[in-house]
Amino acid sequence: MVDDTGTYLYAVASDVAAPCPQGLKGVAGRDVRAVAQSGLVAYVSTVPLDQFGEEPLRRSMEDLDWLGATAHAHHRVVEAVARLGPVAPVRLVTVYSGEEQVRRLLEERHDDFADTLARVAGRQEWGVKAYVTKTEAAPVAPEPGGQEPASPGTAYLKRRQASLRTREESWRDAGARAERIHDALRSVAVASRRHRAQDPQLSGRDEWMVLNGAYLVDEELAEEFARVVDELRGQGIELELTGPWAPYSFTVLEEGGPR
Repeated sequence: MVDDTGTYLYAVASDVAAPCPQGLKGVAGRDVRAVAQSGLVAYVSTVPLDQFGEEPLRRSMEDLDWLGATAHAHHRVVEAVARLGPVAPVRLVTVYSGEEQVRRLLEERHDDFADTLARVAGRQEWGVKAYVTKTEAAPVAPEPGGQEPASPGTAYLKRRQASLRTREESWRDAGARAERIHDALRSVAVASRRHRAQDPQLSGRDEWMVLNGAYLVDEELAEEFARVVDELRGQGIELELTGPWAPYSFTVLEEGGPR
């Protein structure tokens, strides 16, 4: 008989961490428990495969409401575990056939997980997004002698050309400034990563996102990092600081073997 449940994996930590917080709920409202093996502990839930099997997941991942609720539950578990000590989150909706497969993962990838946990110990992830206002087209200058453009078509082409030039120049300038901001922030961090700019539908903003950075920062340097962000504000660029987070951007491994 084929088992109709799978094992959802949230994160991996050292087995010296405290036990799983009592009453912690994960995706689909399922209880979270700890699975120990080879000096590591995995935080997991049992989930129904009619929701988390391969084919149902393909459909569910297109449902933004379902995806948002699942991501929120996943994040809640990771953050709860991160309060206990260094943690290595795994990718959203990573589902294994059962606990035995998770135990094999911990045994086979022990050194990778141990190195990752050592790297993030005493450190937190901070996010910085940079936005600039989209530049509108400049007005068309009058023809020499004070005459207006000869025809509406000519005026339209001139406006179009001016708009493209203005946008390209603004984008290049904003990109160069974003690069300088990133360099200043990573000088405080021990590691950094630039993610793809978010679509406006996800960011909820109309401005251009010119930087979507993640920075791994020693806990004792958190205030200094925030101070540097404040110093970089202004000059037409708005900076958004988020965190601290569990170190998602610096710990996810290609685990291999999930269903």
